[in-house]
Amino acid sequence: MNQTSPIKRYLRSVSQSLSIFQYCGRAIALVWSTDRRLTLFLAFLTLIAGLLPAVVAYVGKLIVDSVVIASQSKLPADQWTALKYLGLEALVVAILAGSKQGLALCQSLLRVLLGQKVNVLILDKALTLDLAHFEDSEFYDKMTRARREASSRPLSLVGRTFGLVQDSLTLITYGGLLIHFSVWAVLVLMVAAVPAFVAETRFAGEAFRLFRWRTPESREQNYLEFLIANEAPAMEVKLYQLGQTLLDRYNTIFNRLYSEDRNLTIRRGIWSYLLSLVSTAAFYLAYIWIVVETIVGAITLGELTMYLVVFRQGQNAFASILSAIGGMYEDSLYLSNLYEFLEQEIPQPQGYADRGTSPGDGLRFENVSFQYPGSEQLALNHVSFHLKPGEKLAIVGENGSGKTTLIKLLTRLYTPNSGRILLDGLDLQLWNLEILQQRIGVIFQNFMQYQFKVGENVGVGDVKYLEDHDRWIEAAEKGNALPFIEQMPEGFETRLGRWFKSGRELSGGQWQKIALSRAFMRTRADILVLDEPTSAMDAESEVQIFDRFREMTSNQMAILISHRFSTVRMADRILVLSMGKVLEQGSHEDLVKAEGRYAHLFALQAAGYQ
Repeated sequence: MNQTSPIKRYLRSVSQSLSIFQYCGRAIALVWSTDRRLTLFLAFLTLIAGLLPAVVAYVGKLIVDSVVIASQSKLPADQWTALKYLGLEALVVAILAGSKQGLALCQSLLRVLLGQKVNVLILDKALTLDLAHFEDSEFYDKMTRARREASSRPLSLVGRTFGLVQDSLTLITYGGLLIHFSVWAVLVLMVAAVPAFVAETRFAGEAFRLFRWRTPESREQNYLEFLIANEAPAMEVKLYQLGQTLLDRYNTIFNRLYSEDRNLTIRRGIWSYLLSLVSTAAFYLAYIWIVVETIVGAITLGELTMYLVVFRQGQNAFASILSAIGGMYEDSLYLSNLYEFLEQEIPQPQGYADRGTSPGDGLRFENVSFQYPGSEQLALNHVSFHLKPGEKLAIVGENGSGKTTLIKLLTRLYTPNSGRILLDGLDLQLWNLEILQQRIGVIFQNFMQYQFKVGENVGVGDVKYLEDHDRWIEAAEKGNALPFIEQMPEGFETRLGRWFKSGRELSGGQWQKIALSRAFMRTRADILVLDEPTSAMDAESEVQIFDRFREMTSNQMAILISHRFSTVRMADRILVLSMGKVLEQGSHEDLVKAEGRYAHLFALQAAGYQ
């Protein structure tokens, strides 16, 4: 049996480690596109900060030597020379300090700008995702990993890259000074820091693997925080006294994650300390060497001072270089999450049509079947029906029968696995998605309660007219929401919800009327879909809304999903779904006469009112 040799395994490991540094260039390009002037200024200051430390060290040597000469000669000229060197060093130190302050300033400004840019990239990508992505837990983990630390890691990687250049320049200039003393001293300087680098890189990879595989636990923690500290679940959490149970579960997850972090941190700290002793031992060996050379007169006192400074700071610079490389490796690992998310392939809509081949044909489902990813059961199984312009179709069935799935397919949030959905004789997949969705007005059962002002809550139904006050009034009147809106302190300008100051909460029925008004914002829509539109309303409001609904949608197709048969019977045709299949369809009268599933359900509900 052939086995991979240790050398090949090692080379493969090195190759994989080096490949991760491909993100350095991408991070620099990202920072460059964020603000070019700040990036150029950052590069210039990095150059200055990298070259000046050696100048400081060399001028320090000149100061010590000139002081020694001046103390021996007692000549004013020699004393003046020492003072000039001292002034020169003060100037260079001031410039060096200014460059470091400038670097901190540039990085601080870039951090804010880059954080915003990366977050916008992530959110912009999220807008292109299909509904299936949001319902996929594995993809949610990928998006969570991309968002965590995504705003800080690109700048960190660029900062380390520039820091690597700075320290490399410093080390080169230090090496140029130190090589006059001994080539071996330069080699000792470099080799002593390698063990710490190897250990740091290994621990960085281990930390990243921890971060990656436990993303689901981190998301669960965030969810528990939401349950404990958010308005929506607060009433039920308090009523059922769930608070302490949720907090205990939160602490359990934290303790497990903390235990893993603690073990890694302790091992990382111990190894860092032990390996730092190697660098310390190398420094003091060089220290002894330089002192002995000074005692025997091989070098001057100024050179002693310079070499000690150069060796100590050079050692720090080389350690900083290796640390930067290790940090770049870690940053690149995290950035791989960001680009993995941003480069996720999203199927592009292929539709182009803005009109059908048979205008006025209405909506057709032809043997449509659909199965959710990961599910073994069909959500819809060979569903067929034809809805003509002006007709009203009601869909009834138990929970899980496929009613809402049918709406998701109609609005092209999902694509059928088999069969076709036609609008005006043309397959939905061939329609321009934006034009298609403009033709459909929907109120979903789980509609959003936006913490916006009333007018905006209605206006989101058609973003082209988001701020159109006249359309707000017209849509709210159709949705029977205008009477209670006019009674509010600021009318359509009243902020809804409790998340922000002066927000006003609505009842379930009022929110439902707002959502219904939202559907009526789309005046160009010739298909209206109402998914349990009156479930939170009283009986009188329900009757009023559907009387007005039939009146105002006489030329539009409408699909109504409801469990209330007093509402359903108003439809021209009723579709009875069960386990994704169409059991019956016809008018209320026809289905009652057939004495099938619909008649049985109608009789059960009617008995409750007798």
